[in-house]
Amino acid sequence: MLKKLVRVAPLLALFLLPLLHAEDAFFDSDGVRIHYIVEGSGEPVLLIHGYTSSAAGNWAAPGVIKGLVADHYQVIAIDNRGHGQSEKPHDPAMYGPKMIHDSLHLLDHLKIQKAHIVGYSMGGFFTLDLLCDHPERFLTATLGGAGFDAPANVTDLAESLEQGKGFGPLMVALTPPGQQPPPPEQMASINKMLLAINDPLALAAVVRAGLPQVSEAQVKANKVPTLALVGSLDPLKAGVDHLEAMNMPNLKVVVVPGATHMTAFASPVFIQNLKSFLEEHPAKARAATN
Repeated sequence: MLKKLVRVAPLLALFLLPLLHAEDAFFDSDGVRIHYIVEGSGEPVLLIHGYTSSAAGNWAAPGVIKGLVADHYQVIAIDNRGHGQSEKPHDPAMYGPKMIHDSLHLLDHLKIQKAHIVGYSMGGFFTLDLLCDHPERFLTATLGGAGFDAPANVTDLAESLEQGKGFGPLMVALTPPGQQPPPPEQMASINKMLLAINDPLALAAVVRAGLPQVSEAQVKANKVPTLALVGSLDPLKAGVDHLEAMNMPNLKVVVVPGATHMTAFASPVFIQNLKSFLEEHPAKARAATN
């Protein structure tokens, strides 16, 4: 068990990497300064990272951006408000739907009418919400490490961050089913890494604002090609199973063998299946069916 947890540490270190792209920029989204990067040319792919992460940690470091650019896509990667190089308000009212809509505002800012959308973890929940509320804006949708059911009992995490105790409840919640949470010394090390690159009060505000919850009717009305990519050891896989049980139309599920919530996004299986899915659903083909 300890060996498995130790393997996670280098991946957590990805969250510490700075974003070194010439094309990084900022724009104003409802009064909040949002950082993003644009790389490559071709069909646009919008990447939305997970909680505590950034465009650098979730997408640049594991090679997702590089791989998509090499396949002739234009990659747009946003730093969600409260994360990365974007502004970090401490008021929960500045998150929730406003945070989700930053991605739409970015597409509008770049004058992109339709894009492929890819989200991981929190970004995956945002992706499902955007897919259900604004399907006309997306060529395809990829839900990474996220499904129908948002994580429960997040109040403990908000309180822990507000009290300066760190991310312990998050690490417990993301522990693979049937396994034990990291031992105290490793939890302290992970906490130190995450606190070095995050504003805990901003992230507490994100939690207080909550995640969106779409309806079963919205899910069953889906017409956009959708891919769910999730690790076999990810506790959030249950939400993907729920989407399958609903018989969500146009849904393809790929399980990354042996991957946890903290490792799936960096797996070659994840990246290759994402690229293959995008290749199967080019913009021209979507236009012909609409």
